Amino acid sequence: MRATIREAMDTDAGAWDGFLAGQPAGSFYHLYGWQGIVRRQFGHRTIYLMAMEAGQVVGVLPLVLLSSRLFGRILCSVPFMNYGGPCAGSEAVTELLVTDAMERAKELSVDYLELRCAAPLATELPVSLRKVSMTIALDRDPDAIWSGFTSKHRKNVRRAFKNDLNVRAGGVELLPEFYAVLQRSWRDLGTPLYRMDYFRAILDTFSDSTRLYVCCHAGRPVSVALVGFHGGTAEGMWQGGVPQARDLQANYVLYWEMIRDICLRGCQEFHLGRSTADSGSEQFKSRWNAETRQLYWYFHRPLGGPMPALNVDNPRYRLAIAAWRRLPLWVAGSLGPPLARCIP
Repeated sequence: MRATIREAMDTDAGAWDGFLAGQPAGSFYHLYGWQGIVRRQFGHRTIYLMAMEAGQVVGVLPLVLLSSRLFGRILCSVPFMNYGGPCAGSEAVTELLVTDAMERAKELSVDYLELRCAAPLATELPVSLRKVSMTIALDRDPDAIWSGFTSKHRKNVRRAFKNDLNVRAGGVELLPEFYAVLQRSWRDLGTPLYRMDYFRAILDTFSDSTRLYVCCHAGRPVSVALVGFHGGTAEGMWQGGVPQARDLQANYVLYWEMIRDICLRGCQEFHLGRSTADSGSEQFKSRWNAETRQLYWYFHRPLGGPMPALNVDNPRYRLAIAAWRRLPLWVAGSLGPPLARCIP
């Protein structure tokens, strides 16, 4: 029997997430709860494709339609996140989901379809290999991970702890501190940030599978992170720090305390978030014995044309990034959310 594709409804949420629970390729980013968050917080149309066979879910593909004058019309799986893409029990079902997404891209007159995948697809679609995921294999005993670091790296972590740094882990009660640091960090990077309510919605929707980490110096937050959990994997989703964090080497303390806590939670892997290949970010994460795993971002342009260049290397955006870095924080905080909702 050949699988059929239909759009999932809210009543399918349990079946959708139940399917993901049995799939090694299923991730925190694929969970059905994201659909409601994106719809309510950003007003984007969501098209969550579900492959059915004999009354059972055999594949899923979450899609979000973004539309703006600045970036055009984009159908993406999934925007704002490190990866998503089709998740299916067979290559044949994966092909059906991708074909359906391409047909919808044409019907919706989008500029391009983007599928962010953690593994390669059997497709001839153009692919970008600019992004990688850094992954640490964990152990239930944090000391086993600690022993695996180089002596130089352990020395750097111990030295950072001497700078009066400590880390608190928790939920929505840490959101104001988390957001204040992230807002400063993203402004300094030249990137608009979402509203605080977006992060609140994530923490509320996934209250049992998210965790905030706040690293403080003398009681003041200097470096923060938000981590999601699914199927024994921890996903580093957002991380940022204030300028003072660099001098204090706060990320050494933040990352070690996250690793230790995540080990004790019984996770087998910690994805440290995506990085640009051969970047300083990839280099820092490799010090934690993180393995570099290629991410595959596939593109399809219904009307033809080259792959889009929506990245910081595009000269079109360099001036905007430089200008954003110079904005007062209150101005960036006001102008940022309407722009961030349209940047995939």
